[in-house]
Order: sequence, then structure tokens, then C-alpha cells
Amino acid sequence: MKKIIIIISFIILSFFVISHSSQIQASYVLSYPSFMPGNKLYKISRIVDQLNNWWYFGNIAQIKYHLGLSDKYLVEAKTLFEYKQYLLGVDALKRSTKQFQTLPLFVKQGISENKNMNSLISTISEAVVIHRSVLQEMKISCPEIFEWVPEKRAATELKLHDELDKANSAVVSVINELKK
Repeated sequence: MKKIIIIISFIILSFFVISHSSQIQASYVLSYPSFMPGNKLYKISRIVDQLNNWWYFGNIAQIKYHLGLSDKYLVEAKTLFEYKQYLLGVDALKRSTKQFQTLPLFVKQGISENKNMNSLISTISEAVVIHRSVLQEMKISCPEIFEWVPEKRAATELKLHDELDKANSAVVSVINELKK
């Protein structure tokens, strides 16, 4: 009797795993930044990010490098926005956009060198969808304008929706440039 229960349990468990494995899809996933502003190692990680640019040479490696940094900075911006650290979040958002905008240059260089860039263009297209989705979520959850008032200095008005719209436009322009 015990063997029958074990066999039936195994069959049910196997069926459950097999039936749900086809539903799990992660075609493109954003990476989580290792250190956030305020951490003692944050500045070091930023320096390492810049130094890695020398390590990743070649068009394909550069695309993966800049796309990874763009993802990392976008998640950093999203996290900072969630914690209402808008000044730091806008900075991370601008860094993400800057990294994303470099992608067409390396794709075009790869194409001019007769490299097959189709899979990378597909990856970038998936990234565009994810980035636009994250930017839209951020826009919904944040105020349109935020006034940041530091101690002993003048206030800074942050037009958050404008910054998010600029980032969204830049992401869309990248995919439009790749379609040319």
C-alpha cells in the first residue's frame, strides 16, 4: 500500500512539474544591481562598470555589455523611484538611457563586418518591450513633478514624467533605428 501511494504521488508530482514547466517563460529578464547608492561599495561598482568597458571588446560583447548596464541602471532607477529617492533615480535613469542608446552603433558596425546580428537584434527588441513596460510602471507610480529640497541649498524641481517620457522615446528610437 505504501509503495502504491509513493508511485501515485510521484506520478502526480511529475505531471504537475511537466504541465507547469511549459508555462514558465523568461525570455528576457532584467538583472538586479548589486549595490545601490548609499552602500560603501557602490562607487567601486560604478568604477568596475566603467573599467569593464575595456574588457568587452568587439561588437557583440559591447552590445551585451551596454545592454546589461542599461538593464542594471534601469532597475536601479526603478528601485530608487520606489523608495522616493527621485534625484538619484533620475540620474540612474539617464545612465540607463545613455547605455541603451549606444546599441545601434555596435549593431551597425557588426552588420558592416558581415556578422549575423539577428539574435542580438531580437534580444534588443525584447529589451525594448521590457524597458518600456518598466518605464510605464514607474510613470504611473511617481508624481509628475517633485521638488527636492536639500539642506542649505536651493530646491531642485524634478519633472519626473518628462524624464520618463524622454527615456521611453530614446528606447523607441533605438528599435526604430535598428529597423532601418
